[in-house]
Amino acid sequence: MADIIVSKFGGSSVANAGQIQKVRRIVEEDSRRRIVVVSAPGRSKSSEQKITDHLFNIATDGMHFRDQRLSIPVADSKLAVIERFTEILQQLDISGEGIIEALKQDLDCKLRGDRRVAFLASRGEHYNARIIAEYFQASGMEAEVGLPEDFGLLVSEQFLNASLLQEAYGNMQQLGGEKITVVPGFYGVTKSGEVAVFSRGGSDLTGGEIARGVHAASYENWTDVSGVFEADPRLVPEARAIPRLTFKEIRLLSSKGFNVFHLNAMLPCKERKIPIHIRNTNAPEEGGTVILFERVPEEGVVGVARLDSVAYIYLEKDMLGEEIGFTADLLGILREFGIQTYHFPTDKDDIAVLVNQDDLTGAINDLRRRIEQQLKPDFMDVVYNLSILTAVGLGLQGNSYPIVDALSALGKAHIPIEMIDQSPSQICFHIGVQQTVADDALKILYRALIG
Repeated sequence: MADIIVSKFGGSSVANAGQIQKVRRIVEEDSRRRIVVVSAPGRSKSSEQKITDHLFNIATDGMHFRDQRLSIPVADSKLAVIERFTEILQQLDISGEGIIEALKQDLDCKLRGDRRVAFLASRGEHYNARIIAEYFQASGMEAEVGLPEDFGLLVSEQFLNASLLQEAYGNMQQLGGEKITVVPGFYGVTKSGEVAVFSRGGSDLTGGEIARGVHAASYENWTDVSGVFEADPRLVPEARAIPRLTFKEIRLLSSKGFNVFHLNAMLPCKERKIPIHIRNTNAPEEGGTVILFERVPEEGVVGVARLDSVAYIYLEKDMLGEEIGFTADLLGILREFGIQTYHFPTDKDDIAVLVNQDDLTGAINDLRRRIEQQLKPDFMDVVYNLSILTAVGLGLQGNSYPIVDALSALGKAHIPIEMIDQSPSQICFHIGVQQTVADDALKILYRALIG
């Protein structure tokens, strides 16, 4: 199936009838687009809640929105879901015979616990795929819906964080034949036929796994941005879309704030060396960004990412670097407390661990006591409200000049530097600054390293 393109369309790309019509035109433009993976409808206007959030609210008896301090009853969420799909059907001018009635029955399901949450959370993708397949057919396209429960997208029984089973790859071979197959993302079925979902954003995972399973020529990820930009265009308007990146580069950028799509969705494509093409549904004429297994480095730095809400825990202890197991014990404590870690540069007598600051809320007092009791540091400090700016590029290997340029530019602008660290691969380096000066620091680094 090397001539097949798997095209995944995110929530913004299928949010309403107008967007779905754009999807149809895109699919029609290239006969190789034989498998179309779709998300649940995203927001059609900024004041709305996402359909998937309404479904989680229904599944949790209103707790989902209460946790966000929103007062949206379950009945209102049910109505919002039904009205959105009814509106899409009407605007696409298709009958959708039986679809709305089936949806209403599903929203009243009697399942309990994780099974209930998984089933209801998947209904946005399920019904959107059915509607889009019917719309394609009504438009004269040879198309069909490919539901996970029908073709056997088998997953584990971790109902809210499922993983694909090996047998599923063989079952995928029936997709992408003479007809275009529209597949709902985000969920699969267990061997006993129960619905289980991937982690949030799992439609990307569905697309990546199917691309791997059918040995696709490429995997397209259609969204509402024209690729991966050199920096946040909201802060750096002159930032451009990066034409080509390697899997390593995009993972480094994504882990530091470039939230284009699910990180783990790249792994199946990387394994098969399948290119990923990030494109804009609203501007399909633009080239977007192609993610490749390998590329020729033509520049030092391709992008500068930014990660906010970072803190670092600093420990000082004589001969810390020679104490076997000290770093492992520290990271083990952080894991027990559920603290996400980013980097942990060390020296002879000290170590600093960069962590997600939000994870420290409500835990820092007990965490400090535990570290001091178990590891007995001579000194411990926690620095809050940092932003980590990460410059990434294959051209950084063996090339220290961009680091010199970055530090010089920040120094001239009198931007205080809290930390600096270079990755072992030498294709990125990290500079920590206070969040209050992060906007200025990002602009300065962009202009010094790229612009």
